Amino acid sequence: MTEAARRRTFAVISHPDAGKSTLTEALALHARAITSAGAVHGKGDRRGVASDWMEMEKARGISVTSAVLQFSHRDQVLNLLDTPGHADFSEDTYRVLAAVDCAVMLIDAAKGLEEQTRKLFDVCRHRGIPVITFVNKWDRPGREALELMDEIESEFRLRPTPVTWPVGIAGDLRGLIDVRDPEHMLRYTRMPGGSKEAAEETVPAARAAAEEGEDWERASEELELLGESGGLHDPEAFLAGKSTPVFFGAALSNIGVRLLLDAVVDLAPAPAARELADGGRQPVDAPFSGLVFKMQANMDRSHRDRIAFVRVCSGVFERGMTVTRAASGRPFATKYAHSVFGQDRSSVETAYPGDVVGLVNAASLRVGDTLYDGPRVEFPPMPTFAPEHFSVVRPVDIGRSKQFRRGIAQLDEEGVVQVLVSDVRGEQAPVLAAVGPMQFDVVQHRMEFEFSAPVKLEPLAYSVARATDTAGGEALNRSRLVHGEAMVRVKDQVVLALFPSRWHVSSFEREFPDHPLEPLIAAHETG
Repeated sequence: MTEAARRRTFAVISHPDAGKSTLTEALALHARAITSAGAVHGKGDRRGVASDWMEMEKARGISVTSAVLQFSHRDQVLNLLDTPGHADFSEDTYRVLAAVDCAVMLIDAAKGLEEQTRKLFDVCRHRGIPVITFVNKWDRPGREALELMDEIESEFRLRPTPVTWPVGIAGDLRGLIDVRDPEHMLRYTRMPGGSKEAAEETVPAARAAAEEGEDWERASEELELLGESGGLHDPEAFLAGKSTPVFFGAALSNIGVRLLLDAVVDLAPAPAARELADGGRQPVDAPFSGLVFKMQANMDRSHRDRIAFVRVCSGVFERGMTVTRAASGRPFATKYAHSVFGQDRSSVETAYPGDVVGLVNAASLRVGDTLYDGPRVEFPPMPTFAPEHFSVVRPVDIGRSKQFRRGIAQLDEEGVVQVLVSDVRGEQAPVLAAVGPMQFDVVQHRMEFEFSAPVKLEPLAYSVARATDTAGGEALNRSRLVHGEAMVRVKDQVVLALFPSRWHVSSFEREFPDHPLEPLIAAHETG
Protein backbone atom coordinates (compact mmCIF):
# COMPACT_ATOMS: atom_id res chain seq x y z
CA MET A 1 0.00 0.00 0.00
CA THR A 2 2.91 2.33 0.73
CA GLU A 3 4.39 1.73 -2.71
CA ALA A 4 0.99 2.09 -4.41
CA ALA A 5 0.52 5.47 -2.72
CA ARG A 6 3.77 6.63 -4.37
CA ARG A 7 2.46 5.84 -7.87
CA ARG A 8 0.87 8.27 -10.30
CA THR A 9 -0.24 6.61 -13.54
CA PHE A 10 -1.51 9.08 -16.12
CA ALA A 11 -1.99 9.56 -19.85
CA VAL A 12 -1.25 12.57 -22.00
CA ILE A 13 -4.08 13.04 -24.51
CA SER A 14 -4.99 15.67 -27.07
CA HIS A 15 -6.16 16.54 -30.55
CA PRO A 16 -3.47 15.99 -33.22
CA ASP A 17 -0.74 18.64 -33.33
CA ALA A 18 -1.54 20.08 -29.91
CA GLY A 19 2.00 19.22 -28.76
CA LYS A 20 1.37 15.98 -26.89
CA SER A 21 4.64 14.18 -27.64
CA THR A 22 6.54 17.42 -27.06
CA LEU A 23 4.95 17.77 -23.62
CA THR A 24 5.80 14.14 -22.87
CA GLU A 25 9.45 14.91 -23.58
CA ALA A 26 9.31 18.10 -21.51
CA LEU A 27 7.87 16.29 -18.50
CA ALA A 28 10.60 13.66 -18.71
CA LEU A 29 13.21 16.41 -19.03
CA HIS A 30 12.00 18.24 -15.91
CA ALA A 31 11.95 14.96 -13.98
CA ARG A 32 15.62 14.47 -14.98
CA ALA A 33 14.67 11.25 -16.79
CA ILE A 34 16.41 12.58 -19.92
CA THR A 35 19.04 15.25 -20.36
CA SER A 36 17.90 16.79 -23.63
CA ALA A 37 14.40 16.96 -25.07
CA GLY A 38 13.97 15.81 -28.62
CA ALA A 39 11.70 17.26 -31.27
CA VAL A 40 9.06 15.32 -33.14
CA HIS A 41 10.70 15.99 -36.48
CA GLY A 42 14.27 15.71 -35.19
CA LYS A 43 15.36 18.98 -36.78
CA GLY A 44 18.99 19.92 -36.90
CA ASP A 45 21.05 17.88 -34.44
CA ARG A 46 18.06 16.97 -32.30
CA ARG A 47 16.83 13.40 -32.09
CA GLY A 48 13.24 12.23 -32.27
CA VAL A 49 11.11 12.15 -29.13
CA ALA A 50 11.73 9.21 -26.81
CA SER A 51 8.08 8.22 -26.91
CA ASP A 52 7.91 8.12 -30.73
CA TRP A 53 10.12 5.12 -31.50
CA MET A 54 8.45 3.53 -34.52
CA GLU A 55 10.17 4.44 -37.81
CA MET A 56 6.89 5.61 -39.31
CA GLU A 57 6.34 7.94 -36.34
CA LYS A 58 9.77 9.49 -36.76
CA ALA A 59 9.29 9.95 -40.49
CA ARG A 60 5.84 11.57 -40.25
CA GLY A 61 6.26 13.44 -36.98
CA ILE A 62 3.11 11.94 -35.47
CA SER A 63 2.34 9.35 -32.82
CA VAL A 64 0.57 6.28 -34.20
CA THR A 65 0.93 4.05 -31.14
CA SER A 66 0.95 4.57 -27.39
CA ALA A 67 4.21 4.52 -25.44
CA VAL A 68 5.13 4.08 -21.79
CA LEU A 69 7.65 6.15 -19.85
CA GLN A 70 8.40 5.51 -16.17
CA PHE A 71 10.43 7.97 -14.11
CA SER A 72 10.62 9.47 -10.63
CA HIS A 73 9.85 12.95 -9.37
CA ARG A 74 9.88 14.15 -5.76
CA ASP A 75 10.19 10.57 -4.52
CA GLN A 76 7.08 9.56 -6.47
CA VAL A 77 7.02 7.03 -9.31
CA LEU A 78 5.33 8.40 -12.42
CA ASN A 79 4.02 6.09 -15.13
CA LEU A 80 3.35 8.30 -18.15
CA LEU A 81 1.44 6.81 -21.07
CA ASP A 82 1.74 8.82 -24.27
CA THR A 83 -1.10 8.21 -26.72
CA PRO A 84 -1.82 8.76 -30.42
CA GLY A 85 -3.61 12.03 -30.99
CA HIS A 86 -5.13 11.22 -34.36
CA ALA A 87 -8.76 10.10 -34.36
CA ASP A 88 -7.86 7.15 -36.61
CA PHE A 89 -6.19 5.55 -33.58
CA SER A 90 -9.06 6.08 -31.12
CA GLU A 91 -9.06 2.45 -30.05
CA ASP A 92 -5.42 2.60 -28.93
CA THR A 93 -6.12 5.73 -26.90
CA TYR A 94 -9.21 4.15 -25.34
CA ARG A 95 -7.18 1.11 -24.26
CA VAL A 96 -4.61 3.35 -22.61
CA LEU A 97 -7.33 5.22 -20.73
CA ALA A 98 -8.44 1.89 -19.28
CA ALA A 99 -5.02 1.62 -17.65
CA VAL A 100 -4.56 5.06 -16.03
CA ASP A 101 -5.87 6.92 -13.00
CA CYS A 102 -5.65 10.44 -14.41
CA ALA A 103 -5.28 12.26 -17.73
CA VAL A 104 -3.48 15.42 -18.79
CA MET A 105 -5.44 17.03 -21.61
CA LEU A 106 -3.66 19.46 -23.93
CA ILE A 107 -5.51 22.34 -25.51
CA ASP A 108 -3.99 24.43 -28.28
CA ALA A 109 -4.12 28.09 -27.19
CA ALA A 110 -5.11 29.18 -30.70
CA LYS A 111 -7.54 26.40 -31.62
CA GLY A 112 -9.25 25.76 -28.31
CA LEU A 113 -11.48 22.71 -28.03
CA GLU A 114 -11.22 20.61 -31.18
CA GLU A 115 -13.24 17.58 -32.23
CA GLN A 116 -10.89 14.94 -30.83
CA THR A 117 -10.51 16.96 -27.60
CA ARG A 118 -14.26 16.80 -27.07
CA LYS A 119 -14.35 13.04 -27.67
CA LEU A 120 -11.50 12.42 -25.25
CA PHE A 121 -13.11 14.52 -22.53
CA ASP A 122 -16.25 12.42 -22.96
CA VAL A 123 -14.26 9.18 -22.69
CA CYS A 124 -12.61 10.39 -19.49
CA ARG A 125 -15.97 11.39 -18.03
CA HIS A 126 -17.42 7.99 -18.88
CA ARG A 127 -14.51 6.13 -17.28
CA GLY A 128 -14.43 8.41 -14.23
CA ILE A 129 -10.91 9.63 -14.99
CA PRO A 130 -10.08 13.07 -13.51
CA VAL A 131 -8.58 15.48 -16.04
CA ILE A 132 -5.84 18.09 -15.61
CA THR A 133 -5.88 20.64 -18.44
CA PHE A 134 -2.76 22.21 -19.93
CA VAL A 135 -3.28 25.13 -22.32
CA ASN A 136 -0.28 24.79 -24.60
CA LYS A 137 1.53 27.13 -27.03
CA TRP A 138 0.82 30.30 -25.05
CA ASP A 139 4.03 31.69 -26.51
CA ARG A 140 2.23 31.91 -29.87
CA PRO A 141 -0.75 34.06 -30.93
CA GLY A 142 -4.01 32.59 -29.68
CA ARG A 143 -7.31 33.20 -27.97
CA GLU A 144 -8.21 34.97 -24.74
CA ALA A 145 -7.64 32.96 -21.57
CA LEU A 146 -11.09 33.76 -20.14
CA GLU A 147 -12.68 32.76 -23.44
CA LEU A 148 -11.05 29.33 -23.21
CA MET A 149 -12.26 28.93 -19.62
CA ASP A 150 -15.82 29.73 -20.70
CA GLU A 151 -15.58 27.22 -23.56
CA ILE A 152 -14.47 24.40 -21.25
CA GLU A 153 -17.28 25.11 -18.81
CA SER A 154 -20.05 25.52 -21.39
CA GLU A 155 -19.15 22.55 -23.57
CA PHE A 156 -18.13 20.01 -20.93
CA ARG A 157 -20.14 21.15 -17.91
CA LEU A 158 -16.78 20.99 -16.19
CA ARG A 159 -15.68 23.86 -13.98
CA PRO A 160 -12.18 25.05 -14.96
CA THR A 161 -10.10 26.02 -11.94
CA PRO A 162 -6.85 27.74 -12.96
CA VAL A 163 -3.77 26.83 -10.94
CA THR A 164 -1.47 28.97 -13.10
CA TRP A 165 -2.49 32.05 -15.05
CA PRO A 166 -0.67 33.85 -17.87
CA VAL A 167 0.66 37.36 -17.61
CA GLY A 168 0.41 38.69 -21.15
CA ILE A 169 -1.78 37.63 -24.04
CA ALA A 170 -1.13 34.53 -26.13
CA GLY A 171 1.91 35.24 -28.27
CA ASP A 172 3.33 37.72 -25.75
CA LEU A 173 3.79 35.66 -22.61
CA ARG A 174 5.45 37.75 -19.92
CA GLY A 175 5.22 35.19 -17.13
CA LEU A 176 2.93 32.96 -15.07
CA ILE A 177 1.18 33.49 -11.77
CA ASP A 178 0.86 30.47 -9.50
CA VAL A 179 -2.61 30.99 -7.98
CA ARG A 180 -1.34 29.48 -4.72
CA ASP A 181 1.28 32.27 -4.51
CA PRO A 182 -0.26 35.36 -6.17
CA GLU A 183 2.34 37.69 -4.67
CA HIS A 184 4.93 36.52 -7.19
CA MET A 185 5.29 36.04 -10.92
CA LEU A 186 7.37 33.37 -12.60
CA ARG A 187 9.38 34.76 -15.50
CA TYR A 188 11.02 32.44 -18.03
CA THR A 189 14.06 32.73 -20.25
CA ARG A 190 13.75 30.36 -23.18
CA MET A 191 16.57 28.00 -24.01
CA PRO A 192 17.54 27.80 -27.70
CA GLY A 193 15.24 25.27 -29.35
CA GLY A 194 13.70 24.24 -26.04
CA SER A 195 16.09 21.30 -25.63
CA LYS A 196 16.84 22.28 -22.02
CA GLU A 197 14.73 23.58 -19.15
CA ALA A 198 13.77 27.24 -19.45
CA ALA A 199 15.44 29.38 -16.79
CA GLU A 200 12.84 30.36 -14.17
CA GLU A 201 12.94 33.58 -12.10
CA THR A 202 10.60 34.42 -9.21
CA VAL A 203 9.60 38.10 -9.42
CA PRO A 204 7.86 39.85 -6.46
CA ALA A 205 4.42 41.29 -7.25
CA ALA A 206 5.50 44.92 -6.79
CA ARG A 207 8.34 44.52 -9.25
CA ALA A 208 6.16 42.59 -11.68
CA ALA A 209 3.55 45.36 -11.58
CA ALA A 210 6.20 47.97 -12.29
CA GLU A 211 7.85 46.04 -15.11
CA GLU A 212 4.81 44.47 -16.78
CA GLY A 213 2.28 47.26 -16.19
CA GLU A 214 -1.06 46.58 -17.89
CA ASP A 215 -0.30 42.90 -18.44
CA TRP A 216 0.18 42.30 -14.72
CA GLU A 217 -2.86 44.39 -13.83
CA ARG A 218 -5.06 42.51 -16.31
CA ALA A 219 -3.89 39.11 -15.09
CA SER A 220 -4.51 40.07 -11.46
CA GLU A 221 -8.02 41.33 -12.26
CA GLU A 222 -8.85 38.15 -14.18
CA LEU A 223 -7.70 35.96 -11.29
CA GLU A 224 -9.75 38.02 -8.84
CA LEU A 225 -12.79 37.60 -11.09
CA LEU A 226 -12.29 33.86 -11.29
CA GLY A 227 -11.91 33.61 -7.51
CA GLU A 228 -15.19 35.45 -6.93
CA SER A 229 -17.00 33.09 -9.31
CA GLY A 230 -15.78 29.97 -7.52
CA GLY A 231 -13.02 29.16 -9.95
CA LEU A 232 -10.46 27.98 -7.38
CA HIS A 233 -9.21 24.40 -7.23
CA ASP A 234 -11.42 21.98 -5.28
CA PRO A 235 -9.75 18.56 -4.79
CA GLU A 236 -13.04 16.72 -4.20
CA ALA A 237 -14.70 18.21 -7.28
CA PHE A 238 -11.62 17.35 -9.36
CA LEU A 239 -11.56 13.70 -8.29
CA ALA A 240 -15.32 13.48 -8.84
CA GLY A 241 -14.91 14.70 -12.42
CA LYS A 242 -16.76 17.96 -11.83
CA SER A 243 -13.81 20.33 -12.27
CA THR A 244 -10.46 20.43 -14.04
CA PRO A 245 -7.33 22.23 -12.78
CA VAL A 246 -5.95 24.41 -15.59
CA PHE A 247 -2.32 25.24 -16.31
CA PHE A 248 -0.87 27.52 -18.98
CA GLY A 249 2.48 27.24 -20.70
CA ALA A 250 4.46 26.23 -23.76
CA ALA A 251 5.75 22.66 -23.94
CA LEU A 252 8.25 23.28 -26.74
CA SER A 253 9.83 26.11 -24.73
CA ASN A 254 9.51 24.16 -21.44
CA ILE A 255 7.50 26.99 -19.90
CA GLY A 256 5.12 26.02 -17.11
CA VAL A 257 6.03 22.34 -17.38
CA ARG A 258 7.55 22.06 -13.90
CA LEU A 259 4.33 23.32 -12.33
CA LEU A 260 2.36 20.77 -14.31
CA LEU A 261 4.71 17.98 -13.26
CA ASP A 262 4.33 18.98 -9.62
CA ALA A 263 0.56 19.00 -10.08
CA VAL A 264 0.59 15.38 -11.25
CA VAL A 265 2.29 14.47 -7.96
CA ASP A 266 0.11 16.71 -5.79
CA LEU A 267 -3.30 16.41 -7.46
CA ALA A 268 -3.50 13.16 -9.45
CA PRO A 269 -4.91 10.21 -7.49
CA ALA A 270 -2.87 7.18 -6.51
CA PRO A 271 -4.07 3.72 -7.63
CA ALA A 272 -7.36 2.67 -6.06
CA ALA A 273 -9.75 -0.30 -6.15
CA ARG A 274 -10.81 -1.13 -9.71
CA GLU A 275 -14.15 -2.28 -11.06
CA LEU A 276 -14.52 -5.97 -11.93
CA ALA A 277 -16.59 -7.59 -14.66
CA ASP A 278 -19.03 -8.98 -12.07
CA GLY A 279 -19.68 -5.54 -10.60
CA GLY A 280 -17.39 -5.86 -7.59
CA ARG A 281 -14.12 -4.04 -7.01
CA GLN A 282 -10.57 -5.32 -6.71
CA PRO A 283 -8.81 -3.71 -3.71
CA VAL A 284 -5.27 -2.47 -4.22
CA ASP A 285 -3.99 -4.73 -1.43
CA ALA A 286 -5.59 -7.90 -2.87
CA PRO A 287 -3.34 -10.58 -4.44
CA PHE A 288 -1.75 -9.69 -7.77
CA SER A 289 -4.00 -8.83 -10.69
CA GLY A 290 -3.22 -7.01 -13.91
CA LEU A 291 -4.88 -5.80 -17.10
CA VAL A 292 -3.32 -6.32 -20.54
CA PHE A 293 -4.12 -3.04 -22.29
CA LYS A 294 -1.71 -3.17 -25.21
CA MET A 295 0.25 -5.59 -27.37
CA GLN A 296 3.27 -4.38 -29.35
CA ALA A 297 5.64 -6.35 -31.55
CA ASN A 298 9.12 -5.64 -32.83
CA MET A 299 10.03 -2.89 -30.39
CA ASP A 300 13.43 -4.59 -30.38
CA ARG A 301 14.23 -5.13 -34.07
CA SER A 302 17.12 -7.48 -33.25
CA HIS A 303 14.90 -9.91 -31.34
CA ARG A 304 11.56 -9.61 -33.17
CA ASP A 305 9.71 -10.20 -29.92
CA ARG A 306 6.25 -9.23 -28.76
CA ILE A 307 5.43 -7.39 -25.54
CA ALA A 308 2.19 -7.40 -23.59
CA PHE A 309 1.81 -4.18 -21.59
CA VAL A 310 0.18 -4.98 -18.26
CA ARG A 311 -1.12 -2.43 -15.78
CA VAL A 312 -0.65 -3.79 -12.27
CA CYS A 313 -4.02 -3.29 -10.59
CA SER A 314 -3.51 -4.97 -7.23
CA GLY A 315 -0.92 -6.77 -5.16
CA VAL A 316 2.76 -7.16 -5.96
CA PHE A 317 4.14 -8.43 -9.25
CA GLU A 318 7.36 -10.42 -8.99
CA ARG A 319 9.31 -11.51 -12.03
CA GLY A 320 9.14 -15.26 -12.50
CA MET A 321 5.79 -15.70 -10.81
CA THR A 322 3.24 -17.87 -12.60
CA VAL A 323 -0.10 -16.13 -13.05
CA THR A 324 -3.40 -17.26 -14.55
CA ARG A 325 -5.03 -15.89 -17.67
CA ALA A 326 -8.71 -15.38 -16.80
CA ALA A 327 -9.98 -15.95 -20.35
CA SER A 328 -8.56 -19.48 -20.60
CA GLY A 329 -7.76 -20.45 -17.02
CA ARG A 330 -4.29 -21.43 -18.18
CA PRO A 331 -1.05 -20.48 -16.40
CA PHE A 332 1.36 -17.93 -17.80
CA ALA A 333 5.01 -17.71 -16.71
CA THR A 334 6.46 -14.21 -16.29
CA LYS A 335 10.15 -15.06 -16.65
CA TYR A 336 10.86 -12.15 -19.01
CA ALA A 337 9.41 -8.97 -17.49
CA HIS A 338 10.63 -5.49 -18.36
CA SER A 339 10.20 -1.92 -17.26
CA VAL A 340 9.79 0.25 -20.35
CA PHE A 341 10.97 3.77 -21.20
CA GLY A 342 9.90 4.42 -24.77
CA GLN A 343 11.80 1.86 -26.84
CA ASP A 344 14.38 1.25 -24.11
CA ARG A 345 13.72 -1.38 -21.48
CA SER A 346 15.32 -3.14 -18.55
CA SER A 347 14.42 -6.17 -16.45
CA VAL A 348 12.02 -5.50 -13.61
CA GLU A 349 12.01 -7.68 -10.51
CA THR A 350 9.07 -6.15 -8.64
CA ALA A 351 6.17 -3.90 -9.60
CA TYR A 352 3.33 -2.38 -7.61
CA PRO A 353 -0.21 -1.15 -8.36
CA GLY A 354 -0.07 1.58 -10.98
CA ASP A 355 3.13 0.29 -12.59
CA VAL A 356 3.22 -0.96 -16.17
CA VAL A 357 5.12 -4.19 -16.81
CA GLY A 358 6.13 -5.41 -20.25
CA LEU A 359 5.84 -9.18 -20.54
CA VAL A 360 8.06 -10.42 -23.38
CA ASN A 361 7.16 -13.19 -25.82
CA ALA A 362 3.56 -13.13 -24.63
CA ALA A 363 2.12 -14.82 -27.71
CA SER A 364 -0.80 -16.34 -25.81
CA LEU A 365 -2.03 -13.03 -24.36
CA ARG A 366 -4.56 -10.68 -25.93
CA VAL A 367 -5.61 -7.08 -25.38
CA GLY A 368 -8.17 -6.96 -22.57
CA ASP A 369 -6.88 -10.08 -20.80
CA THR A 370 -6.92 -10.23 -17.01
CA LEU A 371 -3.98 -11.89 -15.26
CA TYR A 372 -4.21 -12.87 -11.62
CA ASP A 373 -2.60 -14.80 -8.79
CA GLY A 374 -4.87 -16.30 -6.16
CA PRO A 375 -8.69 -16.11 -6.31
CA ARG A 376 -10.07 -15.65 -9.83
CA VAL A 377 -10.77 -12.07 -10.91
CA GLU A 378 -11.64 -10.56 -14.27
CA PHE A 379 -11.81 -6.93 -15.35
CA PRO A 380 -14.47 -5.66 -17.78
CA PRO A 381 -13.75 -6.38 -21.47
CA MET A 382 -12.41 -3.63 -23.69
CA PRO A 383 -14.78 -2.47 -26.41
CA THR A 384 -14.08 -2.88 -30.10
CA PHE A 385 -15.02 0.19 -32.09
CA ALA A 386 -17.15 0.06 -35.20
CA PRO A 387 -14.95 0.09 -38.32
CA GLU A 388 -15.82 2.51 -41.10
CA HIS A 389 -13.13 1.68 -43.66
CA PHE A 390 -12.55 -1.68 -45.33
CA SER A 391 -9.89 -3.00 -47.70
CA VAL A 392 -8.98 -6.39 -49.09
CA VAL A 393 -5.30 -7.10 -48.36
CA ARG A 394 -3.10 -9.35 -50.49
CA PRO A 395 0.63 -10.10 -50.53
CA VAL A 396 2.59 -8.45 -53.31
CA ASP A 397 4.76 -11.57 -53.54
CA ILE A 398 2.79 -14.82 -53.17
CA GLY A 399 6.08 -16.48 -52.27
CA ARG A 400 5.91 -14.56 -48.98
CA SER A 401 2.52 -16.04 -48.03
CA LYS A 402 3.77 -17.50 -44.76
CA GLN A 403 5.17 -14.14 -43.62
CA PHE A 404 1.97 -12.47 -44.88
CA ARG A 405 -0.28 -14.69 -42.77
CA ARG A 406 1.91 -14.33 -39.70
CA GLY A 407 2.05 -10.55 -40.01
CA ILE A 408 -1.68 -10.05 -40.53
CA ALA A 409 -2.47 -12.35 -37.60
CA GLN A 410 -0.08 -10.45 -35.35
CA LEU A 411 -1.44 -7.01 -36.30
CA ASP A 412 -4.93 -8.32 -35.57
CA GLU A 413 -3.86 -9.55 -32.13
CA GLU A 414 -2.24 -6.20 -31.37
CA GLY A 415 -5.43 -4.38 -32.34
CA VAL A 416 -3.78 -2.39 -35.13
CA VAL A 417 -6.73 -3.33 -37.36
CA GLN A 418 -9.61 -5.78 -37.27
CA VAL A 419 -9.25 -8.75 -39.62
CA LEU A 420 -12.35 -10.20 -41.30
CA VAL A 421 -12.65 -13.39 -43.33
CA SER A 422 -15.32 -15.15 -45.37
CA ASP A 423 -15.66 -18.43 -47.24
CA VAL A 424 -16.12 -16.50 -50.49
CA ARG A 425 -12.86 -14.53 -50.29
CA GLY A 426 -10.76 -17.16 -48.55
CA GLU A 427 -7.80 -16.77 -46.18
CA GLN A 428 -5.51 -15.48 -48.94
CA ALA A 429 -7.58 -12.29 -49.23
CA PRO A 430 -8.73 -11.22 -45.76
CA VAL A 431 -10.46 -7.90 -45.30
CA LEU A 432 -8.96 -5.28 -43.00
CA ALA A 433 -11.44 -3.14 -41.07
CA ALA A 434 -10.35 0.15 -39.52
CA VAL A 435 -11.74 3.14 -37.66
CA GLY A 436 -9.64 5.47 -39.83
CA PRO A 437 -7.67 5.11 -43.08
CA MET A 438 -4.33 5.92 -41.46
CA GLN A 439 -4.47 2.49 -39.80
CA PHE A 440 -4.00 1.01 -43.28
CA ASP A 441 -0.82 3.06 -43.69
CA VAL A 442 0.52 1.52 -40.49
CA VAL A 443 -0.33 -1.96 -41.78
CA GLN A 444 1.48 -1.40 -45.08
CA HIS A 445 4.53 0.06 -43.37
CA ARG A 446 4.82 -2.68 -40.76
CA MET A 447 4.10 -5.53 -43.18
CA GLU A 448 6.93 -4.37 -45.43
CA PHE A 449 9.56 -3.39 -42.87
CA GLU A 450 8.83 -5.74 -39.97
CA PHE A 451 7.47 -8.85 -41.65
CA SER A 452 9.19 -8.53 -45.05
CA ALA A 453 5.85 -9.11 -46.75
CA PRO A 454 4.75 -6.01 -48.72
CA VAL A 455 1.01 -5.88 -49.29
CA LYS A 456 -1.43 -4.21 -51.65
CA LEU A 457 -4.83 -2.92 -50.53
CA GLU A 458 -8.05 -2.80 -52.50
CA PRO A 459 -10.65 -0.51 -50.87
CA LEU A 460 -14.20 -1.81 -50.55
CA ALA A 461 -17.27 0.39 -50.92
CA TYR A 462 -18.51 -0.25 -47.39
CA SER A 463 -18.73 2.28 -44.56
CA VAL A 464 -21.16 0.76 -42.05
CA ALA A 465 -20.80 -2.41 -39.97
CA ARG A 466 -23.43 -4.13 -37.85
CA ALA A 467 -23.24 -7.27 -35.73
CA THR A 468 -25.52 -10.13 -36.69
CA ASP A 469 -25.67 -13.92 -36.38
CA THR A 470 -24.86 -16.69 -38.86
CA ALA A 471 -28.42 -16.76 -40.19
CA GLY A 472 -28.42 -12.99 -40.66
CA GLY A 473 -25.11 -13.18 -42.53
CA GLU A 474 -26.46 -15.87 -44.83
CA ALA A 475 -29.58 -13.78 -45.48
CA LEU A 476 -27.45 -10.78 -46.45
CA ASN A 477 -25.29 -12.82 -48.82
CA ARG A 478 -28.29 -14.24 -50.67
CA SER A 479 -30.23 -10.98 -50.84
CA ARG A 480 -30.73 -9.56 -54.33
CA LEU A 481 -32.16 -6.28 -53.06
CA VAL A 482 -29.51 -5.17 -50.58
CA HIS A 483 -25.90 -4.53 -51.49
CA GLY A 484 -23.75 -5.80 -48.66
CA GLU A 485 -21.55 -8.62 -47.44
CA ALA A 486 -21.25 -10.73 -44.29
CA MET A 487 -17.86 -11.57 -42.82
CA VAL A 488 -16.51 -13.04 -39.59
CA ARG A 489 -14.23 -11.06 -37.30
CA VAL A 490 -11.28 -13.34 -36.61
CA LYS A 491 -10.47 -12.38 -33.02
CA ASP A 492 -13.92 -13.06 -31.54
CA GLN A 493 -15.82 -14.85 -34.35
CA VAL A 494 -18.52 -12.15 -34.39
CA VAL A 495 -20.43 -12.04 -37.70
CA LEU A 496 -20.37 -8.54 -39.17
CA ALA A 497 -22.75 -7.32 -41.86
CA LEU A 498 -21.07 -4.68 -44.04
CA PHE A 499 -23.09 -2.07 -45.95
CA PRO A 500 -22.26 0.92 -48.18
CA SER A 501 -24.55 3.22 -46.17
CA ARG A 502 -27.19 3.37 -43.44
CA TRP A 503 -29.84 3.35 -46.17
CA HIS A 504 -28.74 -0.16 -47.09
CA VAL A 505 -28.98 -1.14 -43.43
CA SER A 506 -32.60 0.01 -43.37
CA SER A 507 -33.29 -1.88 -46.58
CA PHE A 508 -31.94 -5.09 -45.07
CA GLU A 509 -34.05 -4.67 -41.93
CA ARG A 510 -37.18 -4.21 -44.03
CA GLU A 511 -36.42 -7.29 -46.14
CA PHE A 512 -35.35 -9.48 -43.21
CA PRO A 513 -37.18 -8.29 -40.06
CA ASP A 514 -36.42 -11.60 -38.34
CA HIS A 515 -32.66 -10.95 -38.52
CA PRO A 516 -32.01 -7.86 -36.38
CA LEU A 517 -28.73 -6.00 -36.67
CA GLU A 518 -26.86 -4.81 -33.60
CA PRO A 519 -25.05 -1.44 -33.71
CA LEU A 520 -21.38 -1.42 -32.73
CA ILE A 521 -19.68 1.21 -30.59
CA ALA A 522 -18.66 4.14 -32.77
CA ALA A 523 -15.27 5.76 -32.24
CA HIS A 524 -16.90 8.89 -30.81
CA GLU A 525 -19.00 6.96 -28.30
CA THR A 526 -17.87 5.94 -24.84
CA GLY A 527 -20.44 3.38 -23.66
